[in-house]
Amino acid sequence: MPNTNSNSYTFAYAAALTLIVAVALAAAATGLKPIQQQAIDLDKKRSILNAVTNLSDKNQILKEYAEKVTEVVIDEQGNVVEGVKAFDLALKKEYKKPEAERKLPLYIYNSPEGKKYIVPMHGAGLWDEIWGYLALDQDLNTIKGASFDHKGETPGLGAEITTENFQGQFEGKKLAEGADYKFKVIKGINPGTKSNPYEVDGISGATITGDGVNTMIEKSFVSYNNYFNKMRTNPAANTPTQTQQENNNSTPETQNTEGN
Repeated sequence: MPNTNSNSYTFAYAAALTLIVAVALAAAATGLKPIQQQAIDLDKKRSILNAVTNLSDKNQILKEYAEKVTEVVIDEQGNVVEGVKAFDLALKKEYKKPEAERKLPLYIYNSPEGKKYIVPMHGAGLWDEIWGYLALDQDLNTIKGASFDHKGETPGLGAEITTENFQGQFEGKKLAEGADYKFKVIKGINPGTKSNPYEVDGISGATITGDGVNTMIEKSFVSYNNYFNKMRTNPAANTPTQTQQENNNSTPETQNTEGN
């Protein structure tokens, strides 16, 4: 019988127990990884579609995305990039690269009323990252819808960017007048914003988060506008090929909604 009161027995027992727990945790992490990835993919697809729909059912989201969303990758010069899956890209990482090396994901929602161009966005709020998706109508200027999310904005203040009260203001607004970018989330509430096609009300007490939303949308406008200008002048030459459309069924190894 081993001496259970000895120091050697205590150390051996602790080492064996640690090894067993470590193996169990590693097995659980490996086994759950596919399920976690499916949940991340579903959340990203839900966020993309939230710019044009309001789906919450898992099967509806997967069906709608598979049937109606075409993925495109472009560069900052407005060229379509072949051989890269849009769903695999993280906008947060792309914005850290030099402009010439960036690859930008774009999602085209093919609705019965026509195509909607869903632009991913990523920026900074008051406390941490903010991100979202902006859907543009076929004129590539009128906003069809918007969805926003955040990592750590203040509940009741900056975190209100996720609410329908804030996001619902964007539909029908315009980004630019000609070549001049004009859209703005104004500070607080202003009675004139409803009739102004380039403004939405901000959130009282959340000025810095509103400024972050402004910066994020304008940065996306600058990044995607070269492609949109090419689409306006020659849409046939800049429409994604069949190869890119097949990327809809991509399964990235790692991805999260925060990175877009």
